Formats: sequence, C-alpha cells, structure tokens
Amino acid sequence: MFRRLLDSPTTYFVAAGLMVLVAVAAQFDLSFPSRTVGEAAEIRELRDRDDLNLVFIVVDTLRADRVGVYGYERPTTENLDALAQHGIVFRDVLAQSSWTKTSMASLWTGTLPFNNGILRFGDALPTEARLPAEILRDAGFRTAGIYRNGWVAPNFGFDQGFEFYQRPRPGRSRMEAESRHPAGGTLEGSDEDSLVAAMDFLHSFGNERFFLYMHMMDLHQYRYAEGTPDFGSSYSDYYDMAIHWTDRVIGHLHEQLRKSGQLQNTIIVIASDHGEAFREHGFEGHARNLFTEVVNVPWIIGLPFQLDPGVVIDEPVSNIDIWPTLLDLMGLPGLTNPDGRSLVPLILERAGVQDSNTSWRRPQFAYLDRGWGWPEREIPIVAVTDSGRKLVWWPKLDPPEFQLFDTEADPGEQTNLYVPGDPDTERLFDAAREKYESPQNAWGVEARQVELDEMRLNQLRALGYAVPRQR
Repeated sequence: MFRRLLDSPTTYFVAAGLMVLVAVAAQFDLSFPSRTVGEAAEIRELRDRDDLNLVFIVVDTLRADRVGVYGYERPTTENLDALAQHGIVFRDVLAQSSWTKTSMASLWTGTLPFNNGILRFGDALPTEARLPAEILRDAGFRTAGIYRNGWVAPNFGFDQGFEFYQRPRPGRSRMEAESRHPAGGTLEGSDEDSLVAAMDFLHSFGNERFFLYMHMMDLHQYRYAEGTPDFGSSYSDYYDMAIHWTDRVIGHLHEQLRKSGQLQNTIIVIASDHGEAFREHGFEGHARNLFTEVVNVPWIIGLPFQLDPGVVIDEPVSNIDIWPTLLDLMGLPGLTNPDGRSLVPLILERAGVQDSNTSWRRPQFAYLDRGWGWPEREIPIVAVTDSGRKLVWWPKLDPPEFQLFDTEADPGEQTNLYVPGDPDTERLFDAAREKYESPQNAWGVEARQVELDEMRLNQLRALGYAVPRQR
C-alpha cells in the first residue's frame, strides 16, 4: 500500500497543502510544544511499554557545534534545541567515519569499521548482519525507511528489515528553494518529499506500532527555502541556513505527530553520519580526514514525556552506541557482536534514578579510507580518542604520519603535539594498531561486493562526490 501511494500522482496532489504548511513553518515559530510532564524514573519503565513507536532521523552532514544546544550562537535549531531541553542530549559524540557509507554501516550495526568491513566503494553489508529494523520488525513493528542518499541504498544492504525502503518521488508542486553546495551536483527533490512520504506512512500505519527512519539530505546540499534567515553569503552561512530549514521540516513532522496523538507514545531520535569542514584544516566538505569538524556529531533523544530538566551526558560516546542504547531502552533484543554498548545505565545514573560503578570512559575510534572510490588507491586513516588526547594515524604513508592533539586545551585540533616515543602517543598508537591490524569480524563473513550501474553512479555524483567512471 505504501509503495502504491508513494507512486500515485494523487498522493502528491493532495500533499500540496502539506507543502504549503511547511512553507509557513519556515517563516513562523513552530518550536516543539510541551509533552506530558514525566519523571526521570519513567525512563527505566519504557522497556515495559507495549505501545512505543520510534522515529529515527539522520540529518546528513550535521556537525554538532552548529546546533544551539551544543553551544552555537546562531538560531539554527530552535526545534532540535527544544527536543533536547526536555529529553536526553549527548554532548560528546563521535561518528565512526566522515564518509556516509562507512559511518552508517557502523551506526546501524553498532560495530567499528574494521570489524564490519564496509570501507570502500563496492562494499555492502552481508545478509548475516542483523540490523535494528529486523529486530523491530520481528517484534511486531511496521518498518519504513525513507532515504535520499545513494550510499545507503538497498544494493548496499541497508534495507534489511524494512517493509518499505523508498527513495521518495520528487514532488510536482514544491516551493522554490536554493541549493548552494560548493562541490556542485544537484540531488533531485528535497526533504519535503521525504516529509510527504513519512506522512503517507503514518497515515497508513500510524495506528500500529511503527519504526520510521528518515535520512534527510537538504543540509548535505546546503539547500534552504524562502523565509530562511539570511545569515550571509559564505558557504558556511549557506550551511547554517540549510540547518535552519531542516530544523523547520523536523518541527513540522513533530507537529503532525502531536496533532495525530502519536507523540505521547513515540521516541524521536536525532543523529548524524558526519559533519562538514569549512577550511579549519585546509579542506571543505567531508570524507577527506578525521578532524573534529567532520566526526563530532549530535545525538538527541526525545522521550514520550517531557523531563524538567532534561538529561545531559558529557561522557565521550560514539555512534556505535546509539542502537545498543535504543534497543535496550525499549526492552528489545540487542545487536549481534556489537562494539558499541547500551548507555541506558549511564542515562539513569545522570538522571539521578540509579547508581552505577561503571567507568564510562573508553577509547573512541574512527576510520576513513580516503581512497574509497579508486580501486588502485588505498589511503587509510585511523583516529583514536581517549582521556583528552586524540591520535590520527596514516598507516600506509611512507613513512607513516601521526598527529596528536590535546582535545581539552585544543578542541579545534590545531596544534600537533606528536613526539616519537611520547607516552600518550604510544598508548593511543597501541590501541589504534590493535583495531586496525587485528579486526574482529562481526558476523563471520566478509562484506559483499556490488557493481554499480551508471544510473546509480550518476545519483552518487549528484551528491557532489567525485565518483570515478567505470572502465
């Protein structure tokens, strides 16, 4: 039914009114209204509820320090800030890569890139990998995924467990919008199309338990609509304007959940696959290195009730912890051999309802093969962060290159403190080398290899990536 409705011209004709509402949302205050006030102890009771839904939103390319609740001064994220204020916010979150496919494979499976093998152009998740959508589907949830980024397309295995996994059809009637991405490329449609598809799914299956995943892409394209505040004319300004627009779209989804009565039994999660650079280290964009601006991302959980105050987690965590935490929060079976761990005990500890003697600090890892798109090039980069120090290691350069940063005194990672034989360097290097040289395969099988046809390659080029021509 969902697929037929998505492909029906009638759906998009009817949705024109919805798009007008989105336009209004871009110009007027649509910050999240209050939910029913709850107690922190109710967090622990979520696992016993049989009426919970889950909305999981990935805002592609959203760096944490451009979000208000993370300290940004510009009014970019009024709605996300409201969600965080009365929910749970993790303030120090590391994505496992600055390239979408590697990062999302780690996020969905709770495993480090070394252990899941999704590192390069043709790598795809094996069917043996049990994804969260499969767990939720088997628990009786209706599952839908709406994506616009070709790196998470079904051919790479990201559709496992979804009843409906769709790239939304571009709408026929859409407000004028600007796209100012520095790398060029035009991705067809906008996140309004994803919103229409989400509304259609909720209309069809909102009276059942559901899991809705939305992968939003307007920020990746620096796309914003009329009515967005004019922050300036640099690419960094356009990026902020696109954040503001994306925040409004999310606000409208939240408003629809409230009006339909679904808000009181729905968990809303905001995450991101990676950030974006604006020449802090000489580069623009992402998928080139592992500096803080491209790997530090937000993670916000909105609960079915409002906490006052909300819960703030300052300990360093990773995207691989997201799904172990959400599944535990909802009382569902866990992932297979995850490297991430449930942070529910940490949440309850910080909420003041449970004591814990657990040490929550541990090394955090990220990985990028900068030569991911070129069969003849392999340029791995490994980063490990622990106890206020971050080591970046380029193992296949001749000689290997190292960078060491004091992340507390130098959060922008501008001063390289690397000295051969330094105890911090040796400690972090041993941890990085163990993960890189001795991977622990998560499912006992290697990543699948897929061939991409020219149509899919062109879709990826539209994202602004320099995908090579096939021979």
